[in-house]
Amino acid sequence: MTYRIRHALLGATAAVIAAGAAAGPAAADDFNITVVNGHPPIFLWVKHLTETFIPAVDAALEGSGHSIAWQEAYGGSLAAVGGELEALEIGLAEVGVVPTVFEPNSLPLQNVTYFTPFGTSDAELVLDVVNDLHETVPGMVESWREYDIEYLGGGFALDNYLLMTNFPVETLDDLQGRRIAAPGPAVNWLEGTGAVGVSGDLTSYYNDIQTGVFDGVIVFPTAAAPARLHEVAPHLTITNFGAQYAGSVVANGPWYDNLPETVQNALRTGAGAYTEAYIAEQSERVEAAFETLTGGDGSVSELSAGERARWAEALPDVAGNWAEDAESRGLPANAVLDAYIAALTEAGVELPRDWSDR
Repeated sequence: MTYRIRHALLGATAAVIAAGAAAGPAAADDFNITVVNGHPPIFLWVKHLTETFIPAVDAALEGSGHSIAWQEAYGGSLAAVGGELEALEIGLAEVGVVPTVFEPNSLPLQNVTYFTPFGTSDAELVLDVVNDLHETVPGMVESWREYDIEYLGGGFALDNYLLMTNFPVETLDDLQGRRIAAPGPAVNWLEGTGAVGVSGDLTSYYNDIQTGVFDGVIVFPTAAAPARLHEVAPHLTITNFGAQYAGSVVANGPWYDNLPETVQNALRTGAGAYTEAYIAEQSERVEAAFETLTGGDGSVSELSAGERARWAEALPDVAGNWAEDAESRGLPANAVLDAYIAALTEAGVELPRDWSDR
């Protein structure tokens, strides 16, 4: 979408929403809500929109006199992967899960975990910490509002990232000259390793490895298994890159502001239920995913603590560079970085590199 067309749409949508807001909170008992995400329902963060978020919102509204007619738009039917933020901003959908991992420029603060690799493998801890950051660090919630988006207090984190390749990996040296795909800012984890980082996403990994576009991927088990990546990348290396905060449950801000408080609270209740259910099923799926990924003829190895530290030290100061860039844009990245690392340390996480050491 061109700059001119996009901003014309933004202006027209804002005018419509503003007209509704000027009339005061909606008096109607029925609300039409479109929920958006670019991935298909095979992925947990989409699955639990249908199975948990929507039922939880409906349950919270029971007896209130309000009801919602839901329309679910997943798998690129309304927005492609990475297009959710704009779809919500211009009002094509009212609620959605924005995969912040694909918005490193628009939402840098929400990507703090991707710029501090080799952190905790505990996805629930990551979610708790980042949600706390939204509540305690000025600028986290405000960064959403720059796009007329309301953060609803829920989200999803991805399980401990690892490396899957079509060649065996035992040390960092084995990556020399190899093309490795990674999502969004995770490409930074390959700088200084000798590998060639390629930006990619789950929808194309299988075919791209199969056709020789690249030799492996940085991925998380609960997505690698249903995508059958072990068929084309049978060598699994447990690198312990860490669990990553990857997306938030949000709403179009002007639309949200015009809702009755009861409906606003129901949406936040749904976001909380979504997060709890997502984490519970993710935990169950990790073990099953490993069984699937390791059940074939490939190899499984774990990077030694020494090689993990070597990899971390080989990287440039990805956290410092990220923070400097965000700070230059007026965002409190240093405060976010310091608070995130302090929370991990307080939780007993042993880090091979202190990314807050400047």
